[in-house]
Amino acid sequence: MQTVDHEGRDDTGLSAVRRTAGLLLLGALTAFGLSSGAGAQDNDQVTETITLGYLGLERDAELEPLSVLDPVLDDEGVQGARLAISDNNAAGQFLGQEFVLVEAIVPRDGDVREGLHELLDQGAEWIISGLPREALEAVVEDPALQDRVVFNTAAPDNALRGEACRPNLFHTTPSRRMLADALAQFLGYKQWGRWALVYGNTEEDRLLAEALRAAATRFGQDIVAEKMWPYDPMARRAEGGFHAIQREIPVFVQDFAEHDVLVVADENDYFGEYFPYQTWLPRPVAGTQGLMPTAWHRAHESWGGVQLQRRFEELADRWMTPRDFAAWLAVRSLGEATARTDSVARDEVLDYMLSDEFELAGYLGLPVSYRTWNHQLRQPILVTGPRMVASVSPQEGYLHPRTPLDSLGADEGESQCRF
Repeated sequence: MQTVDHEGRDDTGLSAVRRTAGLLLLGALTAFGLSSGAGAQDNDQVTETITLGYLGLERDAELEPLSVLDPVLDDEGVQGARLAISDNNAAGQFLGQEFVLVEAIVPRDGDVREGLHELLDQGAEWIISGLPREALEAVVEDPALQDRVVFNTAAPDNALRGEACRPNLFHTTPSRRMLADALAQFLGYKQWGRWALVYGNTEEDRLLAEALRAAATRFGQDIVAEKMWPYDPMARRAEGGFHAIQREIPVFVQDFAEHDVLVVADENDYFGEYFPYQTWLPRPVAGTQGLMPTAWHRAHESWGGVQLQRRFEELADRWMTPRDFAAWLAVRSLGEATARTDSVARDEVLDYMLSDEFELAGYLGLPVSYRTWNHQLRQPILVTGPRMVASVSPQEGYLHPRTPLDSLGADEGESQCRF
């Protein structure tokens, strides 16, 4: 027997039909980029609003792209969140759910906590962070956040998934260790087991070099030589041309032991792009330049990726970047969880996101899900050249008792995260 509540809604039949219909339509609607229609809801259906806040930093205007071919991006990250809001609402209209995005982009010398308070004043119950580690930690430690959850879509620091982890912090951008492991697996598959490592003099490059050394050890490869590139960030503006480069780099690496691949750690893109074709030995270049591990790439078209790329280009009039993709994953995670649970209650949504039932189609061949021990999104990693995808990690043969995706990054038994 069906029962009807005081607002005339069918508790056992109609709501279940709506939920099922919405879930079945979700994939088709997002895949083909259909927008939500104003008249899609039944008149008797109450709409629940889910307000998300995107918190980012203005682009560093003093650091221009290395190449004139690279676009200047002032909206990186937030555009991915905007697309995911549209995707969520395409199905949410059938479930009585509406997603709203509010945004705060803080000046480089500003206080990110003021941006957080601005979002909270606008009703944000979930925070999407496009911040580096230091600013992200300031946000997470702000008492005004209370028990709201923050999705990290920009900071790759291993410590945020380790000793500095927090129970209300989730990560949709891969850690440095995940990226290093993905590259090491591919180099192992190619049997390029002897690496020469060049890293920059920034803190980011030091941390990435540590991750690369750990990945080499983990997968049985050897770093036979390494050296720091003593780089001044302003040097590339004073550099007069390629003549000095093609003399300097070969001399810098000519004393390296015999190696199969030159691995570069230059996260800020200060010097690494100069290394391909300038090495002393004719060897491939990999790492942050050359052959790169990345969460997303403009050339990725498999598993329906071309559909996501096209929808993003229609919205933003540019290519999707890894930061855009990480923000899209964060917002879509909430859309998937609220749809499957038919609830916007925070505890129910989080319990489902951390359960074995949660899976999100991320256009990467395997569904993505969250690790319970550090809240990192387990995901395949693309291994790419500048204009093509060479492979996807995890590679064949790298097994794991739970899922091959857990062969990338810190596994549960070795994690230093303690909630």
